[in-house]
Formats: sequence, C-alpha cells, structure tokens
Amino acid sequence: MTIHKINIGLTDEQRDGVMMLLNQDLADAYVLLVKTKKYHWDVVGPQFRTLHKLWEEHYEELTENIDEIAERVRTLGGYPTGTMEGFLSLATLKEHSGEIPTATGMVTKLVEDHEQVIRNLRNHVDRCSEEFHDQGSANFLTELMEEHEEMVWMLRSFIEGQPLESDGK
Repeated sequence: MTIHKINIGLTDEQRDGVMMLLNQDLADAYVLLVKTKKYHWDVVGPQFRTLHKLWEEHYEELTENIDEIAERVRTLGGYPTGTMEGFLSLATLKEHSGEIPTATGMVTKLVEDHEQVIRNLRNHVDRCSEEFHDQGSANFLTELMEEHEEMVWMLRSFIEGQPLESDGK
C-alpha cells in the first residue's frame, strides 16, 4: 500500500495535535450518545413521551456528529479512536452505570454533560486556531459547539423553573 504525504499547509505535529483534540471530542460524543440512548430507554413518568422523542432527536444528531468527527480525523490523515476502551480513556465525560435517575435527574445530567462538551469545544476551537493554525478544524468544531448549545438549551428549557437535581456531591 502506498502512503501519500499529506500536504495541506499543516505540519505533521499540527495535524497530530488537532487529531488528538478531535479524538477526545469523539470519545465525549460516544459517552454522551450512550447516556442519551440509555435515558431514552429508561425515562418514565408524565414527561415520558416528550423526553423520549427529544432524546431520539438528540441521539440521531449525536450519531451524525460522531461520523463527521471521525471523518475529519481521516481527512487529516489519521485514524479515529474506535473502541469503548479508547473512548473511555479519552473522554472527559463520566458514565453513571447502575443509576436510573428521575426524568429531571436525567435531564440535569445531560445538561451538565452538554455544557462540559461545549466548554471543551470552545477550548479546542481556540487551540485549533491559535496553536495548530487549522481554521478548517476550528470552524468544524465551532459548528459542533453550536449544535450542542442548541441541544442544551432544549434540555434547560424543559426544566426551567425547577431546581436541578444534584448528583449527591
């Protein structure tokens, strides 16, 4: 197999740095997808139908984002992380295995996770632009960030006026 040198105006070190960030974003997207799907399956109560439908929309969007992140890594010449072990080692989001929160508790956890992803993406946009000089990836991540901002707005709107449930910490 012939490997062609990538010459897109970025050094190997710049591309490697961006791909490291993208793989972390991919890992967080996978953890968030799994949580969203799990809550979609487990939600009960008067909000069942509303949340079940909302989370279906969210996990479909997250699935598209995951594919786009992986393709961005390939575009830069790398290989995306593709194992659960790899995702869990890179992710900044944490699983809450064995827990089945109330509907409001589920929304609260997803709000916190989306906000963490947004903070990470803001940092990654800056690093792609300033540290790695990759405006293409910075723009790509900005679009992802805006999608998460919309998803978290929908979740926050659902519980507006209600106190967020703490996770006991």
